Amino acid sequence: MRILIAAPVPKLREGGVAGIVYNMADSLRALGHDVQFLFLEDLLPRPVAFPRFSMLYFSFRLAREIFRRRAEFDVVNIHAPAGFAYGLLRRFRRSAALPPYVMLMHGIEERRNHAMSRESKKGRARYFRWKNRVWQRLYHMPLYRWSITTADHAMVSNREAWSVLQLQYNREAATSWFISNGAEPRFLLPRNYPGGPAERLLFAGSWIDHKGVFYLRQSFEALAIRHPAVRLTIAGCGADAQTVKQSFSPSVRDRVEVLPFVPTAEMPALYSRHDIFVLPSLMEGMPVVLVEALATGMPVVTTETCGMIDLVEGEYNGLLVKPADSAALVAAVERLIESPELRRRLGLAAQETMKRRTWDHVIKQVEKIFALAVAEWKQK
Repeated sequence: MRILIAAPVPKLREGGVAGIVYNMADSLRALGHDVQFLFLEDLLPRPVAFPRFSMLYFSFRLAREIFRRRAEFDVVNIHAPAGFAYGLLRRFRRSAALPPYVMLMHGIEERRNHAMSRESKKGRARYFRWKNRVWQRLYHMPLYRWSITTADHAMVSNREAWSVLQLQYNREAATSWFISNGAEPRFLLPRNYPGGPAERLLFAGSWIDHKGVFYLRQSFEALAIRHPAVRLTIAGCGADAQTVKQSFSPSVRDRVEVLPFVPTAEMPALYSRHDIFVLPSLMEGMPVVLVEALATGMPVVTTETCGMIDLVEGEYNGLLVKPADSAALVAAVERLIESPELRRRLGLAAQETMKRRTWDHVIKQVEKIFALAVAEWKQK
């Protein structure tokens, strides 16, 4: 098949969505398919006049590009909500023989709205004040709806979103698919589990509200009082190191290491030199960093929501806590700090889980969905 994958994000491989695109493309090419992709810079090489509407610019330019090159592709896979313009174009130009549209969505905006509305009431949602909420409802939500409802097939990376596609957007089960993110084999490394208390905690991800950064800070400050040797690394946060450190109280700042950017080639070593992975996100799709941490055999503590519960089974391959619960987060991390045996048991089970979820396994289902979309299109 000749496949186009398009995502409205920078083409930097270290980004979560971009990393998924590259892994999908590499795996599909290994199966003999011709894969091309388009990222943000490919269609918007210069800043747009009205940055708030960059998704509109990207979506319409993408639709125009596919229309112009429609004979080059058998199927197009577009990350939501960027596919809405192409989806609408296919509805209005049925005679143009435009290739089928398979949507990929990582998480549902309904979950973001729910979680961040609650955080806003606590004063912990800097990017979800009333103007942001209005903009979300009037602008972003319609784009997602059109992106979802105009797709021939829809893939999502967690079961929560899979259910919402059917229950709220009335998509048929036959055209809605749950596709887990895959683990790269390079992360499946042997791990040593030393005895004694753990000292090195790791958080990886953007330093933004919905990642649960307020709860991470609160929890670490409580743990630092009880465990003087514990250190925290914040990696790939995309923010100035000094700014991130200022989020913590002065008494613990010297125990926080901030790595604003980590090249993807260095990530396996980063996981290997830490003892516990902590991800207190309030909402996600299926976090790539969680997939990677589990694959390296790290014992993890994460929240009981979104794609995290598609990966982590509490007390078997990780520990789960309720979102926005600092006390529960402290208690779970402390269990791991104090128990070498628990760290080892959860870490080994985590790695065994991810051995069954490599990209080689995942991409075969993706390939079947693309082939089905093409076959249906040819019949029509």
